[in-house]
Amino acid sequence: MSALFNFQSLLQVLLLLICTCTYVHSVAPALLDNRKTGILSVFYKFARIGERLSPYVAIGCFIMAFNTLSS
Repeated sequence: MSALFNFQSLLQVLLLLICTCTYVHSVAPALLDNRKTGILSVFYKFARIGERLSPYVAIGCFIMAFNTLSS
């Protein structure tokens, strides 16, 4: 089943995308800063979500990890 039809997999993909974009923005900010408009602005927005809501993203990652390990 693809990640689009399974809600748990969709949440995992979104959390991993947020964490990846935040890491890339912290290592090389120029990669995402010049893409604030257009279709690639989604990655910039995910990076901003990861920076501003990092405690909540971390809690979500822990919950998804325990959920994945328990299933």
